[in-house]
Order: sequence, then structure tokens, then C-alpha cells
Amino acid sequence: MNDFTLNKPHLIDAVVGNGRMLGSLGRTGRLYRLWWPHVDFPQHVDEIRTGLKLDHASSGTAWFDDEEGGWQHRIEYAPRTNIVRVQAERPDFPLAVEQLDYAVPEADFLVREYKISNRSAEPLSFTFVWYSSFRIAESALYNTTLFDETGDALVHYRHRYYFAVSSDRECAGFQCGSSRAQAEHAWLDGNDIDMQPDGALVWRIEDLQPGESFTLPVYVAAGHNRPEALGALAHAKSRSVSEWRERTTHYWHAYLQNANPAPAGVDPEIAEAYERSLLTFRLMADERTGSLLAAPEPDEQFSRCGGYAYCWGRDAAFITTALNKSGLTGVSEKFYEWALSAQEPDGSWQQRHYHDGSLAPSWGLQIDEGASLIWGMWQLYEQNRDAAFAERMWPAVAKGAAFLAGYIDEETGLPLPSMDLWEERKAEHTYSAAAVCSGLRAAAAFAGLMNESELAGSWRVVADRIASSIESLCWNESGGSFYRGLKLKVDGGIYAHAAAQGLEGSASQTAKGYEHYELRHDPVVDISLLGVSVPFGVLAADHPYMRRTADTIASKLYVEGVGGIKRYENDGYIGGNPWILTTLWLAQYRVQNGQLAEAAELLRWACEHRTETGLLPEQVDRSTGEPAWIVPLTWSHAMFVLTVSMLAEAGYWDEN
Repeated sequence: MNDFTLNKPHLIDAVVGNGRMLGSLGRTGRLYRLWWPHVDFPQHVDEIRTGLKLDHASSGTAWFDDEEGGWQHRIEYAPRTNIVRVQAERPDFPLAVEQLDYAVPEADFLVREYKISNRSAEPLSFTFVWYSSFRIAESALYNTTLFDETGDALVHYRHRYYFAVSSDRECAGFQCGSSRAQAEHAWLDGNDIDMQPDGALVWRIEDLQPGESFTLPVYVAAGHNRPEALGALAHAKSRSVSEWRERTTHYWHAYLQNANPAPAGVDPEIAEAYERSLLTFRLMADERTGSLLAAPEPDEQFSRCGGYAYCWGRDAAFITTALNKSGLTGVSEKFYEWALSAQEPDGSWQQRHYHDGSLAPSWGLQIDEGASLIWGMWQLYEQNRDAAFAERMWPAVAKGAAFLAGYIDEETGLPLPSMDLWEERKAEHTYSAAAVCSGLRAAAAFAGLMNESELAGSWRVVADRIASSIESLCWNESGGSFYRGLKLKVDGGIYAHAAAQGLEGSASQTAKGYEHYELRHDPVVDISLLGVSVPFGVLAADHPYMRRTADTIASKLYVEGVGGIKRYENDGYIGGNPWILTTLWLAQYRVQNGQLAEAAELLRWACEHRTETGLLPEQVDRSTGEPAWIVPLTWSHAMFVLTVSMLAEAGYWDEN
């Protein structure tokens, strides 16, 4: 089978959406991926191309959505919106294109608006060429493309996913199936149906005068059957494209108007990045379910990762806390309503989920996920003091806390081994323990609201023992930092090497006779150790252990040259780059410890490593300083908003 996703870039330059649709674009305006009816899954686009064919020209279609042939592009968001603008021009080509991409709020269609300008001294006649290949639901099998004459539309469909493509101007020609070669010359054969994933449309523009422009909107409408998709398309055509643009612009302006603005006195670049973060949050919030997306999927074949287009409870807890700080608590509340549907019968929350609540692929239990959700629920309650919200959350909180309280190693007082927050190793992790401690304290606070004093007291006892164990068992005096964890699971080779060096560990067998090896301590310095203080508050930021841990992190995890903080010592993931969120994590600790100038410098570093369109990546390439791997990462944007909010609350911009 042809692996159609290999030609897609991992890094993208912009995202558009409305909570139902989510699209990712490159800087040339190519739409690489389109998700619907949820923003996480499934993805439907194989390839979409747009070009111009001049009459009487000996050359073929000029594909202006590509840099080949000398096309030059500029990409940006229209101010204070999620409308993407791409300008395309070529020095030797008489037509220039301004392209706008946006999803209309509360609608199931994407608008791709093309304004074509004649830069020459002569009238021009030409053909606009659209080519689309939909591998629907990420499958190359059983796709069909047809031309619907009534709707004047190309319809791509498979199973219960239909996509109708048309404009408010009648097309001049079409072809269903095997149309890529014909699109190169705008010669389409009129085939009206084919069991192939691709098709093409052309529109004619006659005698465009010098200096004049012509606007052609192309709508991509979705539905679960043919009438639904064509109905959504008819709705798109029922108004002018300028009305849709104005409505979408107004929606985003109103959204920001309802949020807390960037603090007075911040640098314009930081204010812009803050605002872009708020706009990004809305794109990653699923309108139908309320779930929150970690990132638009960059790697469907899992060639370099295990996938990003899911909801992690941990990421979401940071994101909702940032939403709370920015005044967008309605988005947070809808998320936690969704979280109730994702809880397991035993009270746990598993590692990650699809937005419909079903379990996503997993490496196993991460105990910090459920703990973070309960902590996040309490953060929202503290923001709004909404008793009705607390009552709705209480049954899930009670089950979740019972699971956490029962998942304790009696020897250490820490949560039993689970996967760490990076999903790479199994142990009794210090970060995870801090999350569970804070989650149980949050649950105890909820229990107090519900007059369940006995439960509240029992959960506080467990939480206090975890806190005591973190301080007494997890401190590594010689390393000047907390241990990353205890009882680290390793393979036999690593265990033998460690034992030869005199390191403490143990070997045992599981119930089925498999060998199990673990080391007593994991001494690797990891940014997540700051979680003991921020955000979970197990120890105060000025505790000597926290001060030393933070200084050790700053020393050992700083990346020379490009700057920034990597995740942990000898991190090999995608080359061991500095991350945005890790750098901002240290910034947040510095704020809590009163080191505001140092925190502001780290914030500025993150701001300086945005993409061309102002999005925050997951990582920054350690050699080039360019964005790396994931764009945008919602957790990065959450950490940015939280850092800005913390600096403002500390009065930093009042003094500078």
C-alpha cells in the first residue's frame, strides 16, 4: 500500500479550526491535514494543491502553493484571529495570490479564499486549478470521488465521512479519479465518478484587467453522509465570502475580548505571544466533547514518536490552569465535564484518550495523570467557587482519590511504580509522587466541601506521608538535587553494570517467572523535579532542597549556544533539544523564589523562539535555534500564559 503520509512534514506553520475542524498548513499555504468531526481524529487529507494556468502559456499549471519555480511566500495570522493569510508571488509571473484560510465558527466547512491580482500591464485570462486527494479516515482503501452536478461539487467519501468541495462561482470543468497529471495542464476529462481518492476542479477567469483583483472562495464542507455534506456546502454558499470572513473575525475578536488581556506594561512581543496562546487554546478544544488536544498530529506513522493527537490529563491540567488565569474558565469547565467520561471503573485515569473518551494507545499507567486531573479540578473550583461544579465533580474525585490512596508502596510511602511523565521509564517517580500528594490534598478539600470529614482526613494522612517520603527518601545530597525516582525498572544488562559499580538494587521474579530488575535510585537530574514546588507545592520554593535542585537543573540542563533548558541529563529524544515548556518551568520556579529578572529572561527566550506565525513549538533545535518537532504544543502555550500570569502577580511589570 502506498504510504501517503510520508510526504507530509512533521513541522507545520499554522493551524486553523473551529473546535469541529482542525487544519494544519505549511508556509506556502498548502493544507497538509484536516481533522473532522473531532480535532484529534480522524485525519482525512492526502494532498491538496492549488495553481494557475495562463491562457496561451507554453508552460503548465503554476502551483503557487509550492516554492518550486521561484514562488515566494509570506505567512501570518490576521491580527487577533485564527485566520491565516498567505501571500504568494513570483517575479516572472504576472499574477499574485493572497490566500485566507479559516473555519467558520459553529459550522462544518473550511473556507479557502483566494484573491488573485493582475500585476501586469495587459488583461489576463487564466484558469484556477484545484486538485484534492482525500485518504479518508487515514485509509487508502475504499475511497470514492464523484461530481455532484446539483451542488456543482466534487465529493470525496468513504464510509461515514463525506467532503464536498465547491465555490460560489460555477466551475468550468471537473475530473474524478486519476486527475493529478491532467491538473498539471488544466485539461480535465469530465469523468463524474471513480473509486479513487482524488479529483480536480477548474474555474475560468476572463480578462482580469491590469491592477484589478478577483476573489474565488473554495469551500470544503463535511458531513456524515452525502446530504449532510452537500447541506453544509449549501450553507457555505448561502452567504458571501466577505460575510463569513467578517463573522469569523468578529468571533475571534469577541473571544479575546472575553479573556483577560496581557498584563499592562509587558513587551509587545510577549503580549502578542500571550494572545496567540489564548487563540491556540480554542483551536485545541474540541467543541463537541470539551476535550483538549496536546498537539495536532505530526506523525501518523509513529516514525519518531508515539503520537500527539490525544488528550493527556497532565497536559490538560496545566492547560486548564492557564485558561483559568486568562479568564476562560468556561473552556476549563467543559473539559472537566468531559474528563468524567474518561475515568476508569476503578477510579483511575489512564495515560491518554481520544476526544470521544475512548482509551488511546498507551505505555501503561501514569499515576500523575489522574492526580493532575483532580488537582486541576480544584484549581478551577478555587477560581470560580462554583458549588454546583464541585458537586458534579465529587463522585469522580472520590473514586479517583480512593484509587490514588490505594496505590501506595507501604515500604516507601510513595505511589507504586508507574510510567514517568515522559513515558519512558517505570519507577516511583518524585514528580509523580508530588502530583499524587497534591491530588489527594485537592480531593480532601473537595471532601471538606461535601462534609465528608473522615475521607478528607484519611486522604490528608496519605498525602502527608508522601510529602514526608519525598523529603526524606528522595533527596540526593551528593547530587544536589532530588532523585528522579526510586525503584527504577531496568534491564538485566544495566542492572549488572550498576551492581558491578556497587549501586543498590534488587532482582526478583514476577508471578510468571520473568526476571525483574530495579535500581534503588534514579539519580538523573530532570526538570520535572521542580514539580515538587511548582505547581504542586509539596515543598516551598525557598526550601533549601528546592533551591539546590533548581540551581543544579540550571547548571546541568542548560543548552550551550542556543540556550534553553532540556528535559533531563543525556536526553536523546529528537537529539536532546531544549524545550519551551521546560525552560518556562524553571522560569515559574524562579518567580516563586522571587528571582523575577531571571524568570523574565527565560520567558523572553521562549518568546524569541516562536515560529514565523507566533506559535510555540515543543522544542528548539540545539544546533540551529529553529523550532523543532511539534508545532504548536498546547502545553508550551499553557506554560507561557502561566509564566506571564505569575510574573504579573509578582508585580514584575509594575517595577520595569
